[in-house]
Amino acid sequence: MDAEQFRRAGYQAIDRICDYHSTLRNRPVTSQVEPGYLRKALPPSAPTEGEDIQVIADDYQKYIMPGLTHWQHPSFYAYFPTSSTFEGILAELYASSTSNPGFNWSASPACTELEAVVMDWTAQLLGLDRSFYNISEVGGGIIQTSASDSALVATVAARSRYIREHPHVAIENLVLYISTQTHSLGMKAGLVLGLKVRTLQVTAQDDFALRGDTLKAALEEDLSAGLHPFILIGTVGTTSSGAVDRLDEIGEIAKNYPFLWLHVDAAWAGVAYACPEYREAYHLPAINNYVDSFCTNFHKWGLVHFDGSCLWVRHRRHLIDALDITPEFLRSKQGDAGTFLFLWSCCFNVDGVCIGTAIDYRNWHLGLGRRFRSLKFWFALRARGVNGFQKYITDCIKLNNRFAQRIYESDLFAVVTKPSLSMTVFRIAPKSLSNLETLELNALNRAFYARLAARNDIAFTQTDLNGVFCVRMVVGAEKTVESDIDYALALIKEEAMILVGNWARMRG
Repeated sequence: MDAEQFRRAGYQAIDRICDYHSTLRNRPVTSQVEPGYLRKALPPSAPTEGEDIQVIADDYQKYIMPGLTHWQHPSFYAYFPTSSTFEGILAELYASSTSNPGFNWSASPACTELEAVVMDWTAQLLGLDRSFYNISEVGGGIIQTSASDSALVATVAARSRYIREHPHVAIENLVLYISTQTHSLGMKAGLVLGLKVRTLQVTAQDDFALRGDTLKAALEEDLSAGLHPFILIGTVGTTSSGAVDRLDEIGEIAKNYPFLWLHVDAAWAGVAYACPEYREAYHLPAINNYVDSFCTNFHKWGLVHFDGSCLWVRHRRHLIDALDITPEFLRSKQGDAGTFLFLWSCCFNVDGVCIGTAIDYRNWHLGLGRRFRSLKFWFALRARGVNGFQKYITDCIKLNNRFAQRIYESDLFAVVTKPSLSMTVFRIAPKSLSNLETLELNALNRAFYARLAARNDIAFTQTDLNGVFCVRMVVGAEKTVESDIDYALALIKEEAMILVGNWARMRG
């Protein structure tokens, strides 16, 4: 492709992206294609000769677009939000145009240095303690692919630290703690690493939060049995209920068990720390005082494209000690690898004064090569500013409060657990059918969710809270406004009334 063709194709792509976002409200929320639709539409093998880029671009509109679920749609309330912003799109274009693997400082210094800077910017934005800043040269932050990767890396570091301090402990006696509300990332970390996983119980009476007494009882029981608990994955904003573990209580217990690594997964809710009014209630002081590692995903509720999971650690040496593999071809005098002498791991200014160690982020995660993800953080943080981030978060919470208040006032629905930030978990609980048993009410709600899932103009997700089937509603799309919330309320009321009427007639 010559320069002019390249330019024309680029202009058209930008135009189509802009058209997509400007017409998003008019599109169906969910894809209605059937499994295997694309294989039927496409040739069985790649073309022998290259094709015109215009034909390829047109086929994207024809074949790919119908198979997309539009997570940025104003009526998308499923799972958690995934950000997609104009500044992020531009940053991704710039990043992909240079193709930097970024595995160490010398590979492309800007990739490493910008990541170190924006991770400190985001730490400051969220109110994290200075010990988590890269500039501290003790702790620091890194952009991972997902919260699952962040939890896995934290678990690897915690295991390595524990084994170094307890060299005679058998791997099969190590125990990873999660709660019944912890994301599947906890169980998957145990599966990948071959670890025992103990699931600690939470209750509706505690708003599904893990309590300190529960942790203490488990520690005493396991230690008495000769087991070795070495990490707890706590949560701020659980997936099913939005619950916030009592990190203040957990931290106080953990002080007496210094071998226990505390990792906090705040994949969705953690971005709300950008608003100081939510820090106390969501236990940011406990995070700053007690935890070893903390994760939140800016690619969820933080106006940054996937992937952008932020992991901060209080002591970076635990990551490097666990993950540093440095063959000769990766060595450089600027690297922070633990195998280097201090003299050779420092950068010097013109006066010969050591001004700090260059980070080799390959020693902070499981892979080697890395995407230039910090660029989209830099664009988004500069384009929106602190005030812009705060307004986006508070607007989403206000919209959820509007939804939750109407559910509280309804004779058809009930809130299952107290709303959390921009999330409400609810179910059909009609006063006219107040004598229904739990199994019957669960069946009614499963039928209700099935009706919602069959629609393409709105998207929710289901969950189960200690045997109670319910529906999750999470506000996060930047285009969502009050009229969209009112539409959602009218829609669920309509579907529920049809279902409850049919149910009552069937029983009568």
